Amino acid sequence: MLIPENAKIYLYAGVTDMRKSINTLAIMVSDVLEMSPSSGHLFLFRSRGKDKLKALYYQHGSYTLWYRRLDEGKFVFPRNKSGKIALTFEHFKWLLESNKYTEMSKNNEGINHDFY
Repeated sequence: MLIPENAKIYLYAGVTDMRKSINTLAIMVSDVLEMSPSSGHLFLFRSRGKDKLKALYYQHGSYTLWYRRLDEGKFVFPRNKSGKIALTFEHFKWLLESNKYTEMSKNNEGINHDFY
């Protein structure tokens, strides 16, 4: 992804319908997260099945939408009641380049009770 390393990254903590378009995701950022979608921050949205991510980013007068689907495993993030989770650029980059936080085995489900 071509975003500045100083961009702030936020994950919407709820479930997102992956059929949502750029306009609908921008409205979610504005209304639900109460942030400006054109702020230059990167906003991540995860599917109900936890195997898909959409990323919305605004730069130089245009929106960009990325979509990532895992063949195996799930994206696992900490629980958060505030509606959003702030990620560092390093954590985001590591998340996209590895599968360390994307696989959950049935044997480890009890350990991951603080994650969803």
